[in-house]
Amino acid sequence: MEDKDLLQIVATACDDKRAEDIIALDMNEVSLVADYFLICHGSNERQVQAIARGIKDAVEEEGISIKRLEGMEQARWVLVDLGGIVCHIFHKEERSYYNLERLWGDAAQVTLHVGQEK
Repeated sequence: MEDKDLLQIVATACDDKRAEDIIALDMNEVSLVADYFLICHGSNERQVQAIARGIKDAVEEEGISIKRLEGMEQARWVLVDLGGIVCHIFHKEERSYYNLERLWGDAAQVTLHVGQEK
């Protein structure tokens, strides 16, 4: 499966759990860490955990295993590493503090198809 297709599956999983402000950054030109970053936030710890579990369930359904999952206990910033895609699921307050969108401002934003009637 192409990373771009997986990125859409992950974005849809986030949207299904009512993640807010879902964005994806194309990291190919700016970092060796991953091909894409997906960034979103939840309004409380329980929602952040639900979003992370939703991603885990969606990718495992596709036969893809998570390489690393960190931050579930505190649920202030959960990182889901899928290899070419790294998902950052923030608590709303942490997202504005760390502001990854600005930190990686040179990365192009990727169009995602979420929050639309299908």
